[in-house]
Amino acid sequence: MARIEDYALIGDLQTAALVSRSGSVDWCCFPRFDSGACFAALLGGPQHGRWLLSPVSSIRRSNRRYRHDTLILESIFETDEGTVRAIDFMPPRGKTPAIVRIVEGLDGNVPMRSELVVRFDYGNIVPWVRRVDDALSAIAGPDALCLRTPVAVHGEDMKSVSEFTLAMGERIPFVLTWFPSHLDVPQAIDAEEALNGSESFWLDWAGSCSHHGDYHDEIHQSLLILKALTYGPTGGIVAAPTTSLPEHLGGVRNWDYRFCWLRDATLTLLAMLNTGYRDEAEMWRQWLLRAVAGDPADVQIVYGIGGERRLDERELDWLPGYAQSRPVRVGNAASEQLQLDVYGEVLDALYQTRLHGAPADDNIWSLARKLLGWLEDGWRKKDAGIWEVRGPARHFTHSKVMAWVAFDRAIRAHEEFGREGPVDRWRTLRAEIHADVLASAWSTSKQAFAQFYGSDELDASILLMPIVGFLPATDERFVSSVEAIRRELTVDGLVLRYRPRDDVDGLPEGEGVFLPCSFWLADALALQGKTEDARELFERLLDLRNDVGLLSEEYDPAAGRQLGNFPQAFTHLALVNTALILGKGRGMRQPPVESRNS
Repeated sequence: MARIEDYALIGDLQTAALVSRSGSVDWCCFPRFDSGACFAALLGGPQHGRWLLSPVSSIRRSNRRYRHDTLILESIFETDEGTVRAIDFMPPRGKTPAIVRIVEGLDGNVPMRSELVVRFDYGNIVPWVRRVDDALSAIAGPDALCLRTPVAVHGEDMKSVSEFTLAMGERIPFVLTWFPSHLDVPQAIDAEEALNGSESFWLDWAGSCSHHGDYHDEIHQSLLILKALTYGPTGGIVAAPTTSLPEHLGGVRNWDYRFCWLRDATLTLLAMLNTGYRDEAEMWRQWLLRAVAGDPADVQIVYGIGGERRLDERELDWLPGYAQSRPVRVGNAASEQLQLDVYGEVLDALYQTRLHGAPADDNIWSLARKLLGWLEDGWRKKDAGIWEVRGPARHFTHSKVMAWVAFDRAIRAHEEFGREGPVDRWRTLRAEIHADVLASAWSTSKQAFAQFYGSDELDASILLMPIVGFLPATDERFVSSVEAIRRELTVDGLVLRYRPRDDVDGLPEGEGVFLPCSFWLADALALQGKTEDARELFERLLDLRNDVGLLSEEYDPAAGRQLGNFPQAFTHLALVNTALILGKGRGMRQPPVESRNS
């Protein structure tokens, strides 16, 4: 089985696919990120769907890269018979989604094999395969795929197989297109035209980036990933294109991330704003307005890419899971949780869009006022916290900090943009929440802010306090908290979210270090003036990226492997923020110089 970091991402701004080093597409959902997978070998085996296109004989050496500033993947395979280049991409969505694969002979005469195994509904349904004019069609229920290629295709053990020899200078295309099964087979896509058009699209997008300075290439590579995780029709941004990649190999912490977390989407918005991508920011702002419309008490932490609220969670018992990590889940029950931090994230995002020049919008301010009205009493509630624990609700420290952020940003919107509201009441609440956190979240025994009120457990989310402006990074209480986290929550210098316990998160122990938390530690060190330590940690984290610059959610330092859903927006967002702090001396949120509590 391929390691998680052995995969590369291709996408069309509505869905995505993962391609292994060996040339196998092992994960793809059509027509949307959250649709059923037609290739699910990632969570099982080849029998659950994949598309392998590679040399027949052993590969002596291989390497791969994205074409500069694009998501066009190029892989070089060297064999005893010669060398080939494989080009894999998904054209930015027109009428129909497609995966385009072109193989090119660089030298010699290389025997090649394409092995297409279509299994709809996450590897569960074998389609009806037949020839329709110049295409091979696979149909089951509402889904259909058609394959076009100039080489012969034959059936073999419930697979569609092509065997051919690739000569030097020869280029052979394969185009797989999804379409609704009740419609006719779509028109053919010219692979070479699609390649040129896709490259132009990505280069034009890259040319809009306004960032210059330190770590530009690293920042832009992460921005490309974030753009690829954006659902073009609505502007919603998925946390990852996969489900159920485990946080611990063989464990049960396997979740579906193909949805839009307000937290992730808000941070993505900030990344785009800080690098000049205003259109993406405005699209997300409009998505947010539609998604959370209604009763503020019903605001969810996560929505579907179209703003859907029902994300019912179920288990797929026919899939053995990645590395036997069961269960495989689709849907996400966290959509039913209360997480107070999202109110702060949303208010901060709305404030930041204005700060970066977005026009005033009375509808959006009306939404903000309604959210604040609920939060005036709601901030006192217990919740599930930033980590979506499935144990008892508690007064999580980070949740209270982000409630403070909500009122702080509302006050700043009044002071800086003239927005009207009960500002005196907001100031009183801001001060009350601040005092409450300082009094109730402090652990005397740890000399640190704790995970939740009355606890001595530590939590890496405390590292965000100066990033959001709650306390200066040099405040002695925060400095002491950072020291405690480095002492008790690190493994080989990398940061755990917290020490898992059944009575806190309701799940068995076992997960890797959480990569965003290590970036947060680098942020804290940089803001404390420990720039060399921050850069050393940051560059170590950069070294954990795979060969095409991708990071998952977690990492196992002992095994040297990435863990969790992949690639992960939250991690790439944290990377961008740290790079901006190290390069510009400030993060994406542009926090106030010192906290505002009065």
